[in-house]
Amino acid sequence: MVVDAQAVQQTEVARQRALAGLGVLDSGPEARFDRITRLAQQLFDVPMVSITLLDRDRQWRKSQIGLTQEAPREKAFCDVTVRQDAALIVGDASGDDRFADNPFVVGDPHLRFYAGEPLHAPGGEAVGTLCVLDTVPHTLSAEQERVLRDLADWVQDELHRDDELDRAAVAQKGLLPHRKPRAPGFDVAAACEPSRGVSGDFYDWYDVGDDFCVTVGDVMGKGMAAAIVGASVRTALRSAMDFADLEESVDAASRLVEEDLDQLATFVTLFHARLHPDGGVDYVDAGHGLAFVVRDRGGVERLPSSALPLGLPTTEPRVPQRVELGPGDSLVCISDGVLDAIGGERAFPIVEAIVRGNATPGGAVSRILSVARAGIPIDDVTAVVVRRSDR
Repeated sequence: MVVDAQAVQQTEVARQRALAGLGVLDSGPEARFDRITRLAQQLFDVPMVSITLLDRDRQWRKSQIGLTQEAPREKAFCDVTVRQDAALIVGDASGDDRFADNPFVVGDPHLRFYAGEPLHAPGGEAVGTLCVLDTVPHTLSAEQERVLRDLADWVQDELHRDDELDRAAVAQKGLLPHRKPRAPGFDVAAACEPSRGVSGDFYDWYDVGDDFCVTVGDVMGKGMAAAIVGASVRTALRSAMDFADLEESVDAASRLVEEDLDQLATFVTLFHARLHPDGGVDYVDAGHGLAFVVRDRGGVERLPSSALPLGLPTTEPRVPQRVELGPGDSLVCISDGVLDAIGGERAFPIVEAIVRGNATPGGAVSRILSVARAGIPIDDVTAVVVRRSDR
């Protein structure tokens, strides 16, 4: 058989690119993968199991039992599995002409039995294997072969989930505001750090005539579903504010996600404000309760929440309230992830001190998230600071 060396090289380049895109090489142990290798060991009654990814010249094992984390790729059984992109089952390597003199057979770990299924990247490239191994011969039934394939599919799903989260995180970041509002006399900054790849928290700001709107939302839950709901609320608010007031805009957003929230058995807390050039702030707080004003001349004013979150049944109107920002005052809104990470109610005086101690909203936001990271951030953390100039 004639081997097309150029085609082989192109396949390898594409495979390496796909492997790098997964971002998993040389990462630490993860329970979700270790769970699969433990189950495989029990089901196949073997001393060695591996989730193996093939780098340029090495086998690197994301999860393994009875093996080292790395081994040479040359002559590896897993390399054969990946190159043929199909299951490889060797009942007794010592009696198989293809592997009888293999260094992994005649030397450590003295393999006799190998069964491996290829693992594919989202684009279909074979990047590794799930394999079970032993130092004594084995035979597999057709049912056991199907089980091995099912377990390999499970590993692939976990690898693809990371890739999807990475892509979703990029898309979510693309929805964040990149330009500051045109309204003179204000400076605004915000940041959000998800506890996973994507966030259930979201923030936004945008111009509406001579005014501008600021939004902070928190979808109860984490991950992809929460991020999708958050994006829907953000889009609804932006669309409605061009032709509706605050109350109508929030109600429109609530109606848009009502069915999704009901199916997910969750809800969204929301702080949505419209700031005017004279310092007036009209806002609706739908169950968020974490917005406050840091007064330049001293003191803090907590802004009350007067409406239920989106997704909870209510017949009460979400009536806007009003607060005034004087020169040098700062409007601050955080998510409950900041509250939890810093230590509950004690977070408010800490955040107040940070806002007072930083010359810019950007510096304050950066410091708030830094303090939250030093705590125990088990949830998404978000902070927004809007400061009216003191001139």
